[in-house]
Amino acid sequence: MTVTRTHAIPWLLLVFSLPARSASQRVQIWRKLQRYGMLALRSSGYVLPNTAANQERMEWLAAAIRSYKGQASVVQAQGFDDLPPEHLKQLFVEARSRDYQKLLHEAKKVLALSPSRRPGGRLNRIRRRFLDLQDIDFFENSLRTKVEDLLAQADQADTRTTGRKGRGKSGQYINRLWITRPRPGIDRVSSAWLIRRFVDPKARFIFGAEPSAHSDAIPFDMFCPQGFGHRGEDCSFETLRREFSIRDGRVRRIAQIIHDADLGDEKIRPGGGTGFGQGAEWLGQARLTG
Repeated sequence: MTVTRTHAIPWLLLVFSLPARSASQRVQIWRKLQRYGMLALRSSGYVLPNTAANQERMEWLAAAIRSYKGQASVVQAQGFDDLPPEHLKQLFVEARSRDYQKLLHEAKKVLALSPSRRPGGRLNRIRRRFLDLQDIDFFENSLRTKVEDLLAQADQADTRTTGRKGRGKSGQYINRLWITRPRPGIDRVSSAWLIRRFVDPKARFIFGAEPSAHSDAIPFDMFCPQGFGHRGEDCSFETLRREFSIRDGRVRRIAQIIHDADLGDEKIRPGGGTGFGQGAEWLGQARLTG
């Protein structure tokens, strides 16, 4: 992705301080700095290219720091006297190169194994990490294509795997069209997020009442036996989680919330409403942390 600057001023600078006793808050902030691809200056502060998305991230972090009784400022910077623009850009490129090299090394190790011996979910984790890196690859690192090519090879080879239910057919659900009913509620919206995040990173979605009208599309949360919908006492989100063996702890907790909100049977949390209130928090975390 080429950076599209929304301002004439090319850089954003975050400077902050936290109380010395706030060790856990420091760790949380540090993890966000890493996740957002912020470049640490030797003198002070963290830099990002000036885009609307990056400004929102910095403002969010500044607000979080202030809530921890710290101080924070987001500054629009024209330049740095000891860092020419091209050198600063190169530092971002080098940072992403290190990330991509780690991902390439991990992917090659996994692909060197036969499909039956590959650790469950490892390739999906690599794909998710790759999507995260793309989001902070501000200057089109040349290694991105190498990772894409390697994952494409994995998709082509990912067939007829033995083992846990759903793993062997995962290759059938890559780069597909998915269909669900119009006016989606919480189960369908959350299921679409789950599909894009854990099953098919390049999934495309359409709405329709009749799956038969789109024979190439995979139905989810529709009134038909095909695809992925309510099964037994499970809502569609839970069905997808089970079918694709998604073991992420956050997804498990979100599944409980979606079940309560969608079915209202109080199977997971007696009292229902509390679970839905907590759902907003968990889904917000899922959006922020990916």
